[in-house]
Amino acid sequence: MRRAPAGMLKETMAKDSRKNVAETEFRSGGIDLKNIELREIEMPLKYSFETSFGVTSKRRVLVVRVVDSSGASGYGECTAMEQPLYNHESVDTAWAIITGCIAPILSAASIFSAADVSRVLAPIRGNRMAIAAIETAIWDLEAKVLNKPLWQHLGGTLSEINCGVSIGLQSSPDVLIERVEREVEAGYQRIKLKIKPGKDIEYVKAVRRKFPDILLSVDANSAYDLESNIEVLQELDNYDLLMIEQPLAAGDLLDHSKLQPRLRTPICLDESITSLRDAQQAIEMDACRIINIKLGRVGGHSQAKAIEEFAKAKNIPVWCGGMLETGIGRAHNIAMSAFDGFSLPGDVSASSRYWEEDVIEPPVEVSKDGTIKTRRQAGIGFDVKTGLLHSITLRTITISLP
Repeated sequence: MRRAPAGMLKETMAKDSRKNVAETEFRSGGIDLKNIELREIEMPLKYSFETSFGVTSKRRVLVVRVVDSSGASGYGECTAMEQPLYNHESVDTAWAIITGCIAPILSAASIFSAADVSRVLAPIRGNRMAIAAIETAIWDLEAKVLNKPLWQHLGGTLSEINCGVSIGLQSSPDVLIERVEREVEAGYQRIKLKIKPGKDIEYVKAVRRKFPDILLSVDANSAYDLESNIEVLQELDNYDLLMIEQPLAAGDLLDHSKLQPRLRTPICLDESITSLRDAQQAIEMDACRIINIKLGRVGGHSQAKAIEEFAKAKNIPVWCGGMLETGIGRAHNIAMSAFDGFSLPGDVSASSRYWEEDVIEPPVEVSKDGTIKTRRQAGIGFDVKTGLLHSITLRTITISLP
């Protein structure tokens, strides 16, 4: 085996030494946050996206940038919707909570690492999407300071993640089949159909008849009631589904625990899982056999990792759900999905499915095999297009942290 030249070895050793010193200094000194920048942007979707709680044609998005005393910065994204329809949060409530509550707490606290943020902000009840926007930005900042890819800094091991796609409610089964065919041809490994009463069995049956072998699931976004809809939910067992996602009301673990034994198809919980405790109770009650983890819904990377670890110990598969994120949120989802507990294809799909131009470069791309490679660059691994962000900004504020 050929040996590297002495000069190259010295250069490599010097780089490693500088890296170790930088990491040691960072660890000993902790994070020295100076500013939190909030920026609300508006981006039109390429195609309207319909779920059981409404139609989305454009996204107002709250982007967070945190800056430390060295000038290094990190980005996060608040996944709250414009109105409190998915959960109790909205873009406006998140803005208010970050400016009026989170920023003062961080200013008064001693934050030594990104892992401390979840604990420091734990006294805040709910508002997990607002918390996650700040927490994920600080993780990005810390990874950049340490010159590590975020997914590795978090402890992820997968160099490539498997991708599925979510298809909104369509006007007819024929239109739905056309959309499914397009995504299957693009290589996505799992197709998820949004459903609601009146747009369920006929649509699922048509897709399964046309595509007998694809990995197929459905997502109800809490649109059904146990007493009124049990026969419809049981009929879904006939279509060889990977899972039925969140069929009943958010937070209703009891009725989900009553429903699961009456189905062959695993129930996956989404809106019902807002914390590690929710996941523990849901699994103990057999309210679900799969869990969808969304960074915003659970409060950021630290909580997501805790849920992934617990679920893995209980042999419960998890996967990454999506909230029509821009590339910033999408990049954080990729980093989270690099944990080996994320054993099912998630909703992390290509930027081009949603946006004419994404706010990051390069855009997120999915291979013909339905995978995304984790990036080797520090932090989230993508460059943020600050010029584009500024051009689509609706409002912005910079909060100084003394």
